[in-house]
Amino acid sequence: MISTRNLSDVLEFERYAHSDEVLIKLYRDLLKPRVIEEKMLLLLRQGKITKWFSGIGQEAIAVGVTAALQSDEYILPMHRNLGVFTQRNVPLDRLFSQWQGKANGFTKGRDRSFHFGTQEYKIIGMISHLGPQLGVADGIALAHKLKNEKKITAVFTGEGGTSEGDFHEALNVAAVWDLPVLFCIENNGYGLSTPTNEQYRCEHLADRGKGYGIESHIVQGNNILEVYNLVSRVAQTMRENPRPVLLEFKTFRMRGHEEASGIKYVPKHLLSHWQNLDPVANYRSFLLRENILSAENDTLINSEFAEEIDAALSRTFSEVEIESSEALELNDVYAQNTSKIIHPSDSFLKEIRFIDAISQALDLSMSKFDNLVIMGQDIAAYGGAFKVTEGFLATYGKERVRNTPICESAIVEVAMGLAIHNFKAVVEMQFGDFVSSGFNPIVNYLAKSHYRWGQSADVVIRMPCGAGVGAGPFHSQTNEAWFTHTPGLKVIYPAFPYDAKGLLAAAIEDPNPVLFFEHKALYRTYRQEVPQDYYTLEIGKASVIRTGDQITVISYGASVHWVLEMLETIEGVRADVIDLRSLVPLDFETIKASVHKTGKVLLVTEDSSFGTIMADISARISEDLFNYLDAPVKRLSSIDTPIPFANALEEIYLPKRKIKEALLEVLAY
Repeated sequence: MISTRNLSDVLEFERYAHSDEVLIKLYRDLLKPRVIEEKMLLLLRQGKITKWFSGIGQEAIAVGVTAALQSDEYILPMHRNLGVFTQRNVPLDRLFSQWQGKANGFTKGRDRSFHFGTQEYKIIGMISHLGPQLGVADGIALAHKLKNEKKITAVFTGEGGTSEGDFHEALNVAAVWDLPVLFCIENNGYGLSTPTNEQYRCEHLADRGKGYGIESHIVQGNNILEVYNLVSRVAQTMRENPRPVLLEFKTFRMRGHEEASGIKYVPKHLLSHWQNLDPVANYRSFLLRENILSAENDTLINSEFAEEIDAALSRTFSEVEIESSEALELNDVYAQNTSKIIHPSDSFLKEIRFIDAISQALDLSMSKFDNLVIMGQDIAAYGGAFKVTEGFLATYGKERVRNTPICESAIVEVAMGLAIHNFKAVVEMQFGDFVSSGFNPIVNYLAKSHYRWGQSADVVIRMPCGAGVGAGPFHSQTNEAWFTHTPGLKVIYPAFPYDAKGLLAAAIEDPNPVLFFEHKALYRTYRQEVPQDYYTLEIGKASVIRTGDQITVISYGASVHWVLEMLETIEGVRADVIDLRSLVPLDFETIKASVHKTGKVLLVTEDSSFGTIMADISARISEDLFNYLDAPVKRLSSIDTPIPFANALEEIYLPKRKIKEALLEVLAY
């Protein structure tokens, strides 16, 4: 359904039976961000602040939506939604400190503007990529729904952001799962300098709701009473009947994208038209005309806000510049993992396959953590592409074992939203290659949230990966290097069933985002005796699976087995074989001890050659352990081509056939 209200050249206000007190409260809430903004613009001209994203002309949307929500319902705002923060009574000195990069802010100087979240005020800030917060709102709403809390989540985007894939994925997921998300589009005319007629062709963005089966409304975004009343009514029905609703607020951005951009590209008649629809001036006139507000009271309110702002600014400007150290900065990249290593409670061992170990870890974790949700394509009734979750649906139900649409980005964002509201999430990438479609929220949202504002991302992303099964260039990549370069992520890559089970359980216990790589060629080919009850292993601890004093061979994943098979063909070679298991964090101490002993190093990886993690390990060994080396460090990788399909070509691609020659070369140096 699309409803349209009066979008004429004049703002017409209806009381909707509100008391004078409510109408005055809305005015105060509407005026406060305007007064703050005017002060910020003055400070910008004086050179006392460096950047500002103005929401002048749009205040009624942020204020009206926030006023209509309950104080414990999450809001995900954007740059121009200062009214969300002021309406939630966030202390002004903390906001000013945030904008100035001071310690009293919310991000310890690590981010600026509104790029932060605060659980205290149930506000989850945006990142500059605009779209990911939409899927995060889905995740928070899903958490509310799973807890039967009868709460809604509101998320903002601009009309420019609706062109991003995240917008469409988030709407589709919310519709399919009946999630109580209020999607708020602030259609303010321009994406930086690009007008709406160059951004989309539908008449109204609210029309897009039809395509997803979502109720939608068009709202005069400059009319505080219309915004407040419509959102209040819709929100109440959403709490009782969970579902997404799309709201398009017609408004205008009266200043530049940010102040340095200016507004020369905006036609003067357009500015004049929207100036006449100023939300603050028009609502003030209405209140004065109806004798609800007097000129004297208006002056007093303005003076009160000015004094509050000046006092808060004084505290912020007197605050010392932020100080830190390398140790403090590094310490906040990851959330503290307080989980202790859990040893098997009995000695019963059973020989199982690698894939069985993965399945057992998930099953036992689902039993242990009733707040754990598994999501992925075809993982429910079908049991997943590799049947890892077969039978889980019957045991744990469709609320916790969730088939997803084909939208990797949104599902990663949903997982983040679940984490924000105290759930754990495991996301299965049907194939690790497909993670490229969800790359942005992994490396920019999950990885950075704890460092930026202390929010852990309790998410594990399972990555079936690797060549050797003739699956071609889109189902065979081992792309761990994409993520080992991103601070904030942990990366695990086991080679044996015992390690796979214990490390996956540990990854689920860990509050940090973990990329868990599972080599497909190992799933049904390698067996090992494994404890059948629940246990965990230490993340960041390598395994020395063969000892010797002639050479150190370092590997992980399927290539560990290639190394072991090769060594069986050579008599008399005394090799330390290190299975890294954990790539981030990396156990360099185990590497160091081995290199001290052997003096020679061979690094073996299935990844293509340039830019692998082995390149970094080689560099560190050469830099830190040079005095212990008796030969140059040797790296052995796959060739630098995409992974081919035909078996003969795949054999050329992989380094397996070259391991023996490389080993003997290093030994002979």
